[in-house]
Amino acid sequence: MSIASPSLDPNLLTQSHAYCEQLTRSAARNFYYGLKLLPRSKRLAMFALYAYMRHVDDIADDEDNRSVDQRLSELESWRLQTHAALGGNVNHDSHALWPAFAETVRAYRIPAYIFDDVIAGQEQDLRPIEFATFEQLREYCYRVAGTVGLASIHIWGFEGGKSTEELAIDRGVAFQLTNILRDLSEDSQRGRIYLPRTELAAMNVSPAMLHETSGSESFCQMMQAQVERAESYYALSSDLESRIERDSRASLIAMTRIYHGILKKIAADPPRVLRERISLSVFSKLRIGWHAVRGT
Repeated sequence: MSIASPSLDPNLLTQSHAYCEQLTRSAARNFYYGLKLLPRSKRLAMFALYAYMRHVDDIADDEDNRSVDQRLSELESWRLQTHAALGGNVNHDSHALWPAFAETVRAYRIPAYIFDDVIAGQEQDLRPIEFATFEQLREYCYRVAGTVGLASIHIWGFEGGKSTEELAIDRGVAFQLTNILRDLSEDSQRGRIYLPRTELAAMNVSPAMLHETSGSESFCQMMQAQVERAESYYALSSDLESRIERDSRASLIAMTRIYHGILKKIAADPPRVLRERISLSVFSKLRIGWHAVRGT
């Protein structure tokens, strides 16, 4: 897919960026606090990237009466609209997202294949979720989160080529594994169990145990193993910050500390994920942002 360089109406572009920022502020508190630390041009680009990802996710995840076939059809339509926008087909009749998105992808030379992979991940989410092995889960994590890391480093600027892209994917996998553990109970109530079935069976954890409010010893042992795996992906990607342009490091550091902080809270009390959605306080996020800026 080639990316055209259309001359966009400045007013249309301004309105589109404002739309993307508002959507990010209202729907992605963890990301918003981190993105505010970026220089303005990169911050606006990340808002556009998040808005795109959010719209794709909503097509698959919104709780309404649409059938799976309808949502798959909408995802295919979104894929075609994505190709059209990146081909320069953006005008006043387009969705408010497209001008900012198309300009972001063009300006920062984000590989267009990433967005096909994003849509493939959401198509996967519409089908029954059951991963037998971690290799299958990791492929899913790449599609729904590693792609975000990969697209983001093109906006932030990086050195190291392919090896840095792999680090960005690993960081995205770390974030998604954290999300899966945090949302374990909520997802299981919706019939979605992302953890590999072979690993659950090996540790004597049945799907029914994910509906309980107090975790058994086997549940806690299983969670410990899953936390350790997520930690390994944070460790694998630990060199990523040093390869990112200095003006973007604080944002990456802040977002990583927020997600890593959630993982540490899960590790301290694994059964808590069965009772509530674990998060960090606003004060903690602000403090993380402050230390991230001071540390770069």
